[in-house]
Amino acid sequence: MWFFRRLFRRKSKPAPLDEQAVYARSYGDRSGEILRVEPLPPAPEPTSPWEDLTGELLRMAFETRLDARAKH
Repeated sequence: MWFFRRLFRRKSKPAPLDEQAVYARSYGDRSGEILRVEPLPPAPEPTSPWEDLTGELLRMAFETRLDARAKH
């Protein structure tokens, strides 16, 4: 029962804002400063354990798994 009361209870109304607070929320601080944002460095390339895996090594690993599976 407490769940339903909590779900449907009325929220209290927030206090009214004055004109300065509304302006600050809408437009932010207007101090006149120009901020320069430096770009982020590029992300490093992801490394994979499969980078050095050639087709032949992959085929051999697959055959090994098949052989192990057939023995069971």
